[in-house]
Amino acid sequence: MAQFKDTVKTNTAIFGGTFNPIHFGHLRVAEEVREKLSLERIMFIPSCIPPLKTKDVIDAEHRLNMVRLAVSDNEYFLVSDVECRRSGISYTVDTLKILINVEQIHNPLFILGMDSFLELPLWHRPEEIIELADFVIVTRAHHDLHEAMNSPYVKKNTSPSEDTDTLMLELTTGKKALILRCTNLDISASSIRESIRNGRSVRYLLPDNVISYIKENNLYRG
Repeated sequence: MAQFKDTVKTNTAIFGGTFNPIHFGHLRVAEEVREKLSLERIMFIPSCIPPLKTKDVIDAEHRLNMVRLAVSDNEYFLVSDVECRRSGISYTVDTLKILINVEQIHNPLFILGMDSFLELPLWHRPEEIIELADFVIVTRAHHDLHEAMNSPYVKKNTSPSEDTDTLMLELTTGKKALILRCTNLDISASSIRESIRNGRSVRYLLPDNVISYIKENNLYRG
């Protein structure tokens, strides 16, 4: 892990997502990535109009407000409204270019799950994405770290690691990807939304201030 940190030379990781709503699974991943890589900042970026998820996605302003509430007690976490300020679909490649060229966040480190990494070929202009950022790919405890080598964007001559919790890979663009095991909190935003619709408790699945916001704004009821 120290080798990866020395290679990527950044103190900021980008954590994008729909956050519909944000929950403790998101927050725990961010905390473990920050701690294990000794980062100074984790920047949460809620998408405005997600390109691949449209069902049950509430207004971006509500999702942005909930993320702000959720991270308010962590000095290392901050929230960017960069995608909410743009009109149209939130494409990662466009966001990264703005962060690099306008926000002056050099050498961004992009956090995403293993499933999302393997689906990267389906994203908008994926070849540009892997030229712009290094990656931290988080996976659950029982998943094989080497599954990431199935991606067409991983150099096939990468040597497998004997480390059972981390694996560093080189991408075809020369960028790096660190595969990192994180605590498996089996929480999903879709199950939270379903519980709210059915009047079931979601306490201890997401922060209390987020639950209060959901109730006050009558979200996820319909």
